[in-house]
Amino acid sequence: MISVRSELKICYQGKGTYLDGQAKAARGIADELFELGKLRGELGDFRSAIEKLEEAAKAYASIKDHRLFIKSLTLCLRMYAEMEDQKAIQNIKDRLYDYVTREKIELNSTTYYTLAMVCAYRSEFPQALEHLEKALALALAQDSKEDMCYAIHGLAAVYWSLGRHEDALKEIYNLRVFFQVMKLPDLEVSSQILNGHILVSMKRYDEALEIFWKSFESLKQQKNMYTYVSLLLAMGHAYAEAGDAELARTYVRLAHQMADPNTFIFLFRKINEVNRKISGRAESHFDLVLDPASNSVIERKKGKIDFKNQFILLDMLKLFLRSPGEVYSKEALVKAVWRQEYDPSIHDNKIYVTIKRLRQLIEPDFDKPKYIYRAKNGYYLNRNIKVSIEQ
Repeated sequence: MISVRSELKICYQGKGTYLDGQAKAARGIADELFELGKLRGELGDFRSAIEKLEEAAKAYASIKDHRLFIKSLTLCLRMYAEMEDQKAIQNIKDRLYDYVTREKIELNSTTYYTLAMVCAYRSEFPQALEHLEKALALALAQDSKEDMCYAIHGLAAVYWSLGRHEDALKEIYNLRVFFQVMKLPDLEVSSQILNGHILVSMKRYDEALEIFWKSFESLKQQKNMYTYVSLLLAMGHAYAEAGDAELARTYVRLAHQMADPNTFIFLFRKINEVNRKISGRAESHFDLVLDPASNSVIERKKGKIDFKNQFILLDMLKLFLRSPGEVYSKEALVKAVWRQEYDPSIHDNKIYVTIKRLRQLIEPDFDKPKYIYRAKNGYYLNRNIKVSIEQ
């Protein structure tokens, strides 16, 4: 029996082109490799999936199918992002840019969406928004409803990460209109889970859990392991935020058992983070716990503090947290936080107001601060408090 790879070699000429009479057969083999790679990706076998998609990409490039060549590599890119393989991510990006330059074509909407999601994995949200705006513009220009949906979903995800919850919900509602006339089951479930996450952030726990249960019903018709584990984690997090520690542990434990730590690297780290918060170890051992990925802080008494779009406050707190006890002069604060040269007429009041707002957020008793102290020539974080910065 001749393997798929052997058949591909028979159809393929050494100079990188297919014989005209064999192009149809070559396309069939390429399509088979693509579908096999996509299926294995849905089952969570990312490494095997990438191997098949790489073969499919080579075959599509040889028959000049630019769209499916790009799509094959963008699927690989998304999986490498989950595996946090930065070298492989850069290699794929370089190959995509080289290809479109050589073939004198433009990256498509799907690729910009995937590049945006890679940026989001790294918390590079301004760059992610730029890619998503490009993705949406290309989708609109080509009147591709499917690409529009993916771009809108990406916008909702980034808005949620930035704490722009109302904007995120508007994009989710826009997607619902599309889903009434289009069948995109994978994206629809992902959007439902994202909708639940947004509602949890808005403390609308009952609504979020209702949506998560609907997502479970939808997943019965699918076999996407990554989405299933993501949903289990989302439910565990929702129950934890709602105060039901027992159910939270149940769902997070299931997610932990089902996730492959060598493949679902990004997701597995999130599972461990939620698990630590549920167990109470972070709150009991530390006064302040910084989670850079979610732009949030856990304070021993106040619990989770969302900084939302207050990046100046967060940048200042990060500075203090990295070196408790170190006194930062006004000049040093201005340079590190605002990236400007210190000017007393401009910055003295700005520093005072920022410190006051930061204290209002993190101090259990604003009138008796225990974290941020004033020194003769600046400010510093109490060296006696216990600090943790999540990696």
